[in-house]
Amino acid sequence: MDTLFKDLFGVFKFVEDIIKGIQKTFTPSKAYSWQTLIYLSIFSWVISYFATGYIKDIIALCGWLFLIAGTAWYTTDDPVRVPGTFMPVGAVITGFLVSVFAFGHQVDIVTPRTIVLWPTVSALLTIVPEFFEGTGTEAKAQIPKVQDRQKLIILVACSMLLSCWIQFYFVIDNWLKEFPSLLADDFKRSAFVIRVEEKTKKPENGAGILDRLQPLVEEQIVERPWSEVEKWLLEANQRVGSLGKRVIEKNLTKYDERKLWRVEPRVVSEKSGYRLDILSIWTGPSLNPRGYYLKKSCRITPVTASNKPDSESAVAEIVCDRFSKLVPGAPPAP
Repeated sequence: MDTLFKDLFGVFKFVEDIIKGIQKTFTPSKAYSWQTLIYLSIFSWVISYFATGYIKDIIALCGWLFLIAGTAWYTTDDPVRVPGTFMPVGAVITGFLVSVFAFGHQVDIVTPRTIVLWPTVSALLTIVPEFFEGTGTEAKAQIPKVQDRQKLIILVACSMLLSCWIQFYFVIDNWLKEFPSLLADDFKRSAFVIRVEEKTKKPENGAGILDRLQPLVEEQIVERPWSEVEKWLLEANQRVGSLGKRVIEKNLTKYDERKLWRVEPRVVSEKSGYRLDILSIWTGPSLNPRGYYLKKSCRITPVTASNKPDSESAVAEIVCDRFSKLVPGAPPAP
């Protein structure tokens, strides 16, 4: 029984020590402290919730300023350095808050611009104290010492370089979202883009154009008199091109690359009829200087009840490939 009471007393003592440690951390030792600023930021945000109009914005602004000042004060009291640099971890945290405050917005607090400018802002916050001497109200401006200038310049330059690389990532990511067909290229030799998939995939938008265009072409050919179909094939360039533009504008509206696709037909005469090759041609940037295109072939033949192709009652039958083929290089001449 005594052992049980001792164990319970030890647990209570442990919990009490934790609570006292939390109280010591968050209870200001004096009115002018970092805890006071954090509490003021929380109070400002709570009050701004009940306010309206420009008063709400002013109170929220004060909340951000209190939070940034309190965080900077707390993290610089006993600064922990980023490994390999003299940049305090506190400057990184404060830099993030400043970036969110300056470049975020209500819908998305963390935006690409916030992430891009975060390293540079953190570096600037790190070097600002080097331009002042003294503490509190007695601080005065000064030029950094000669032996410190080099490391300050290197820190800012490296941080700006990191910001540039992060911006480059967002640029590439945006390109691939607006022009997903760029992923059809092989990036093995690229120093900037790394593909997770080993196999080069077929451009989905180009294949989608042909898949949606196929039933429209079949509708204009199947079971129509053979003489009309032959006339239609003579005008295939205009007819298929018009249908292709309609398909592209309807299905690629959300992609900027819709202007880089065009549709062209190629008609080849065969013994049993004709072969209609529908080409979805990519005119955008490509690793291959001659570009590439996708092809779906349709075989058009005359059929009659008496199986006599030369009969005047012959109608057209069309059979298209199930899948499109990716062909590197320039399309064949019309």
